[in-house]
Amino acid sequence: MPFLHIKNGRVIDPASKRDAKGDVFIADGKFVKSPTPAQKKSAQVIDAKGLVVCPGLVDIHVHFREPGQTHKETILTGSQAAAAGGFTTVVCMPNTSPVVDNAGTVTLIKAAAAAAPVHVYPTGCITVGMKGQALAPHGSLQKAGVVALTDDGLCVQSNELMHRAVEYAKMFGLSILDHCQDESMTEKAVMNEGVVSTRLGLKGWPHAAEDIIVARNIILSRYTGAHIHMQHISSAHSVELMRQAKKNGVNVTAEATPHHIAFTEEALGTYDTHFKMNPPLRTEADRKAIIAGLRDGTLDCIGTDHAPHAPEEKDREFDYAPNGIIGLETALPVCLDILVKKSKFQLSHVIDLMTRKAADILKLPAGTLAPGATADVCIFDPAETWLYNTYGAFSKSINSPWDKQNLTGRVKTTIVSGKVVYQNGKMLV
Repeated sequence: MPFLHIKNGRVIDPASKRDAKGDVFIADGKFVKSPTPAQKKSAQVIDAKGLVVCPGLVDIHVHFREPGQTHKETILTGSQAAAAGGFTTVVCMPNTSPVVDNAGTVTLIKAAAAAAPVHVYPTGCITVGMKGQALAPHGSLQKAGVVALTDDGLCVQSNELMHRAVEYAKMFGLSILDHCQDESMTEKAVMNEGVVSTRLGLKGWPHAAEDIIVARNIILSRYTGAHIHMQHISSAHSVELMRQAKKNGVNVTAEATPHHIAFTEEALGTYDTHFKMNPPLRTEADRKAIIAGLRDGTLDCIGTDHAPHAPEEKDREFDYAPNGIIGLETALPVCLDILVKKSKFQLSHVIDLMTRKAADILKLPAGTLAPGATADVCIFDPAETWLYNTYGAFSKSINSPWDKQNLTGRVKTTIVSGKVVYQNGKMLV
């Protein structure tokens, strides 16, 4: 493995409070403070002039569909999409087929992930079969290597079962990631409940269905001390619940998605299923509240909720199309546009949300350029405008609302464990 010298770039590493033009050195898959004369002489140089050099991006919420749904995505194609988007560490959800509720399926996923160009961490189910009726074997899942427990895509409806789940998760040192949805309030719902759903004649999903479960989880976390992470927050009231919980020292965290900070329910006016997701796009007030939550630390990180579906699945009547969009290859430019350009966030703050803060939630070994850390790097041009075309992208699916849109901010090089895996539009591994 060659010694790497990344020079002339703007180096941003929030974990080390570093934001200045400088050099980054990599030897044997780790960051090093300075090279030896021999290393410097033999170095492979990457000139990052005009570019930003930061830790590899971290996404703790992706769906790679393997095993069982590989017509939508595989661990390999999902990982390639991640690398193209600057992500070097991802956490994949367990709603595969079969679901990840046993150690054998975890072993299968880890074997496939060994050939991936990025670090892929599996999660296990909270309940057997994701049916919300009996707890999955949390201890054996932990021993098999899961980094968290979740029934994402579904929500445990029984408060007593969830109470026992968080107690067991805490016992095994695992976090619970929860898709917050009271299903009794959302049967057959396909979009946010409100004026727009009435105008379009579509069944509405009230934000209260999210708020109720967020409140439940805050109560359970306060009662047990267990860590509960709220996935893809979409409601202004949920943001406020999280804000108060954090002021009270409750052990909870939460994420926002690029699509919930970029779009509102108004995008559904043409019944385009590429804007159909769960939780649904909500109002402009909700969108602004999510951005405010990211600004003040109420919401802890960005998670893409990368959810691939085959074209024939999305190309249906709005009511029957599945929820979800892909997002790994577009997340960085979308966040640069919405948060940095339009909302005046500091660039270092956005990078922090997509690196260190995301990694810290699950205590993953990622998110820093500090000497001795695993050498995962994202190098991007914050000013380059480019046309995103799903048919030329790396994901196996094409369900993106940003298809054929001009985006600003493009990943140029992705380095994983000291190895260049993606550069200038090409996968190198």
